[in-house]
Parts: sequence; structure tokens; C-alpha cells
Amino acid sequence: MIEIMSVGHSNARWDEFSYALEQFDIGCIVDVRSSPRSRWQHFNKPQLRARLNQVGVSYIHMGDALGGMPVNGPTDYATRRGTEAFTTAIDDVLAIAARCRPALLCSERDVLQCHRFTLIARHLHSLPDVRVSHIRHDGTLETHDEAEERLLAVHKLSDDLLTVRSERLAEAYARQERKLG
Repeated sequence: MIEIMSVGHSNARWDEFSYALEQFDIGCIVDVRSSPRSRWQHFNKPQLRARLNQVGVSYIHMGDALGGMPVNGPTDYATRRGTEAFTTAIDDVLAIAARCRPALLCSERDVLQCHRFTLIARHLHSLPDVRVSHIRHDGTLETHDEAEERLLAVHKLSDDLLTVRSERLAEAYARQERKLG
């Protein structure tokens, strides 16, 4: 089983962030921000790379292929998932995960509000033998299934007995992508 995590830095202090990485045995940060900069300087790409290296965590920026606001290519997530750049980047993430436990990094605190959930983790979760979990800002772990249940609840699609879960979930993802888009 391949394990992939995701984490949003939001306004976390460096000690909180690095503790979460240590707690969940993260060996590599895969930065999926289109623009890897933040008003919190320790999350700007150069400073982040240096700090991660000091604590023994590798850093790779993949925002060009996996970012939420691509410079080139389609912005529609369903279309993006079908591009060669996306497929190649996913293969790279899986190769990294074969060597260490990676965490997909973006800035949003709540994974439901981020493309790392609707675009990347959704795709990874659909693959056989891949388990995706999300490090929450309070230091707890949320499985992707649990996050999907929250997504259904947010869009009031949890209790529809006339529609199968996969259809409700597809609708919830579509609504969330429109909201984020």
C-alpha cells in the first residue's frame, strides 16, 4: 500500500509545521502551489527548502503540473486530469511515495477548500493500492474517505437515499470545483 499525505500550511508557525511532518514521518514535501510563496516567509520556496533540508525532509516543487492555477493548460480539473503533464506528475508522486512518505503541500488550511483535494488527492484515491490522508491543522489525520463524507455533508448530499454514493460524490466534487474555480 502506497501512503500519500496532504497538508496545508495556512498560518502555522514553523515549529508546529515541522512537528506535524515529524509526527507523520513525512520524508518529502511535494509543493503543489502554482506560486510557491507566502506572506509567512518560512513557507516561501527558498526558505522552505532550506528549513526542510535542515530537518531531513526533501523538497520538490510540482506546481507547474499539479498547481491549482496553471500557467499553461486547462484550468478545468476534469480536463487537467487527462493531460500528459498531470499524468506524468502523478507518476512522479507515486515514484516518490515508493521511497518515502510524501505530503502534498498547499496553503489552504482546510483540504476541502483546496485543489489538492479536488484535483490531486481525488485522482490518487481512485488508484488501486494508494491511501491518501490529510494532516489537519489541529495535528489530527483525516482519511480521504472521511474528507469525502465531509464534502457530501457540506453540499447536503449525505442522506439522499435515491442516489448511489458515487453519483452523490461526483456531484459534490463538481459543486466544489465550481466553488473553487
